[in-house]
Amino acid sequence: MEASTQSNVSSGVAVQSNKRKNSLLHRLRQNKVAYFSLWFLIVLHAVVFLGPFVWSMNPEELQDAGALASWSLQHPFGTDDLGRDVFARMLHGGRVTLLVGLAAMLFSLLIGTFVGACAGFFGKVVESVFMRITEAMMAIPNFFFVLVALTVLGTSPIMVIVVIALSSWMEIARVVYGETLRWKEYEFVEAANASGAKSIRILTKYIIPQIIPSIIVSGTLTIAAAILTESAISYLGLGIQPPTPTWGNMLQNSQQYIWTAPVLGILPGAAITIAVLAYNFLGDGLRDALDPRFVKK
Repeated sequence: MEASTQSNVSSGVAVQSNKRKNSLLHRLRQNKVAYFSLWFLIVLHAVVFLGPFVWSMNPEELQDAGALASWSLQHPFGTDDLGRDVFARMLHGGRVTLLVGLAAMLFSLLIGTFVGACAGFFGKVVESVFMRITEAMMAIPNFFFVLVALTVLGTSPIMVIVVIALSSWMEIARVVYGETLRWKEYEFVEAANASGAKSIRILTKYIIPQIIPSIIVSGTLTIAAAILTESAISYLGLGIQPPTPTWGNMLQNSQQYIWTAPVLGILPGAAITIAVLAYNFLGDGLRDALDPRFVKK
């Protein structure tokens, strides 16, 4: 009896150990760079979104220290050319830049998943129309499309998000399209189809859940591209306009002070670079960790 109890306990421990080894976090931990990027991004978003509640200084308020003041306890990153606190502007600008990236990613995922899933599942006319539209959009240079669209439609934050999303859903659609074609041939999907289940139910309940890993990876990489695009168009003066700070327009405003006050350009430039790299490294790590062929070490 005692031996049986010990055996059951050992089996339970082994099952829990296997579950831990198969968890996403454990598999992601095998890639040190991706795992560090995950925690770095968590800290970055916490600082950017919660920081303004702690450092409540108005990013547009002119400070007594004057313009281009050096670093101090009151102004950790000094002040800019107008005498505004750079640290406050980095926090608020980062909030806008990251929100644009996240929102554009969600919108892109919505469009790309809908187009790719419908094209792959329904085939025939739906596939021809949706995939030809996708290919036509991919033929248009991405950045050129963004510049023209913003010039015509305006540069409000909502419009920036929509235009960036409309320029970046095509790769997601192609990934979802290929995955849908693969999964709809599986026996459990054919069984659901034979049982009389409606097409929408089969697509949403049986196929799309299988594609979620690929969608997660695509979404992570899309955020990086959206942040880079927003920063580039803001640097060119076609993105979100001052006085609303973003890392991109902060970089643009600092270029004439690159020799007298280089920190004004270094800080937003470094923030953009590190955030984009972290999302790309995380996306690469997630691609490996979510691969069903992943081999535990």
